[in-house]
Amino acid sequence: MGKPKWWGRACDELRAGDPVLGAIIDCFPGEQLEPRAEPFFTLARAVAGQQISVQAAQTVWGRLEAICDGAVTIETVLARSVEQLRPAGLSQRKAEYIHGLARDREVWDIDWIPLDDEAAIAQLCRLRGVGRWTAEMFLMFHLLRPDVLPLDDLGIVAGMRLAYGEALESAELREIGAVWRPWRSVAAWYLWRSLDPEPVEY
Repeated sequence: MGKPKWWGRACDELRAGDPVLGAIIDCFPGEQLEPRAEPFFTLARAVAGQQISVQAAQTVWGRLEAICDGAVTIETVLARSVEQLRPAGLSQRKAEYIHGLARDREVWDIDWIPLDDEAAIAQLCRLRGVGRWTAEMFLMFHLLRPDVLPLDDLGIVAGMRLAYGEALESAELREIGAVWRPWRSVAAWYLWRSLDPEPVEY
């Protein structure tokens, strides 16, 4: 799909508005968020990655792909039982959530375009196993919403504290993040990238 059409403009404006973040952006030339055309992929991968490190999530996802004959899709998940998914490293609940998402046909027919970010998050959080963080990953990586800042994400908090000060409290982190509007998704991606050896994917 290529990078979001607004990515270059966002990077330029973030550099101009925040030299600290600009320096992080400049460390990763030619890299950007990779959009996902398949909504099930994004939600399933986000569920698999809940409350574990990026590296652990990548390991679990790789095993899940192997169980699903190379591709985690609605069809390959439904062809397997919940118990068959668990050897990937999924908890019972996560395996149930992913299996349930594959069965929930209604969500894949939603027209997301008219919904603002909070309305889309509310719609997604009605799904079993989907909380705000998982919904925010969907907004960033599938819907390509440019102004999402998941401050419940431990990696984002760690990246911000590493760049701006280890003692920063939540309110101070929000103040820093406010400077990045309307491109907080881009800032979040580069903060993840500053911590992890591979780009984050959902």
